[in-house]
Amino acid sequence: MARPVTEEATVVADRLARTQAALRSTGAVALLAGVGADLRYLTGYSAHALERLTLLVLPATGAATLVVPRLEAMAAEACPAAVAGLVDLVAWDETDDPYALVAGRLSDAGASGAARLLVDPGLPARHLLALERVLPGRAFGLATDATRALRIVKDAGEIELLRRAARAADRVVAQIAAGRLIGRTEADVSREVRERLVAEGHEAASFAIVGSGPNSASPHHDPGARVIRPGDPIVLDIGGTLSGYGSDITRMLWVTGGDPSRGPSEEFLAVFDLVRRANEAATAAVRAGVGCAALDEVAREIIRAGGHGDAFIHRLGHGIGLDAHEEPYLVAGSAEVLEPGHAFSIEPGIYLAGRFGVRLEDIVVCAADGPDVLNRAPHDLMVVDG
Repeated sequence: MARPVTEEATVVADRLARTQAALRSTGAVALLAGVGADLRYLTGYSAHALERLTLLVLPATGAATLVVPRLEAMAAEACPAAVAGLVDLVAWDETDDPYALVAGRLSDAGASGAARLLVDPGLPARHLLALERVLPGRAFGLATDATRALRIVKDAGEIELLRRAARAADRVVAQIAAGRLIGRTEADVSREVRERLVAEGHEAASFAIVGSGPNSASPHHDPGARVIRPGDPIVLDIGGTLSGYGSDITRMLWVTGGDPSRGPSEEFLAVFDLVRRANEAATAAVRAGVGCAALDEVAREIIRAGGHGDAFIHRLGHGIGLDAHEEPYLVAGSAEVLEPGHAFSIEPGIYLAGRFGVRLEDIVVCAADGPDVLNRAPHDLMVVDG
């Protein structure tokens, strides 16, 4: 019986073939991908992270094998690569040695000897050490040697999923800004953010930073028991995954409790203006051929000229896709040059410890004709009654 050919299967088949070509060009004989972004990218399989081994064995030539625990076999059989017959599915039982099974598959594919194997960066140490046990003397490298050039450039389907995720996060920002904030803890608002992200189509909410008052000066603040009060700035940095692809947006709120005298100070507004100008200038500078380090400098120079260079304490941005943080990274010293299809955050910030912080973040794609900003939520400071 002929296997069904779906759009997903066509995409996965192309990715597998291009990865095999990349393996051959690097001199590696196989790629081993465990649970995570590489596995999903290459097979469409979003596997559970267990102590049991799930592993894609992709030789540089020949058939791929997806090794899974028996209790995960039905789920694995439904992934695009398995449905289309692009991988041999091998289920192992509780008393089997799955690592020896992997070694056997490599030998059958002619990937034995001393030639190098590539493993995905997220493969747990317990699996890598067990593989080293059954493959003595083998050299291991990172799968990024083969997958980096593929995954860093998003295709039209990936960009559409990133756009859908961004627009869903936009809606959640608006919903939170329109709701009650004063008298609630940061943790309570964070829980609401997570619920709303899922309600807007995300399968998971990965983070929901709600940093109020002086906590806004902590870039990765863990929302806690602090109660939001009139006169508080709030950093709202939220994101999750929609069909596997990430959202990540940061907007600034100020709650007044309906009292105009509790509005933002001139100093805060000046800092906010610096960050907004840095965000918008860096975004406007996005185009193919621009260096990631140069883009970081565009934003940093504006903040430096405003007297707060030392308070911009992180890189301008990070790539995004199946991983929340992936290449390219917009940071000083990077030799990376933007290409059409690169997707990344632009998120300048100023953090005045013990007082307040400001950050504005969008997801941007480098398109053929310049920046494609996926988020549509306004950059304005949202001054709300709360």
